[in-house]
Amino acid sequence: MDLSRSTFYSMLAIRCPRCHEGKMFPSDTLYHPTKFTTMNKTCACCGQSFEPEPGYYYGAMFVSYAINTALFVAVWVALSVLVSEISTTLMVVTLLAVVFGFLPITFRLSRVLWINIFVHYEGVCNEIPRRS
Repeated sequence: MDLSRSTFYSMLAIRCPRCHEGKMFPSDTLYHPTKFTTMNKTCACCGQSFEPEPGYYYGAMFVSYAINTALFVAVWVALSVLVSEISTTLMVVTLLAVVFGFLPITFRLSRVLWINIFVHYEGVCNEIPRRS
């Protein structure tokens, strides 16, 4: 089984959903304060637009919301197990630290998940027609 053909591979590697070869983000650095949000306009390999229409990634906000909700629940359960008495201050500080710590990851992951819903794998880059 060739894993590079799976949607899961495209999401984990943060690659183009159409050819699974081109990078969606020019910088691999997640924690650079100004570069983690910068996306390539199109795939360098197959020409797939990463923003097919204006406002395309508004739906990714809901994906990000779901990811952050899962993080909140995980932190709450972890604090409930590890700390005998949870204060509001401890909970708020811990949640804020986790949310801001995972912000670059949730930002990119939500966009990758969103585009993979609508753009499907078509094959190796040199076997599919280039979009312009």
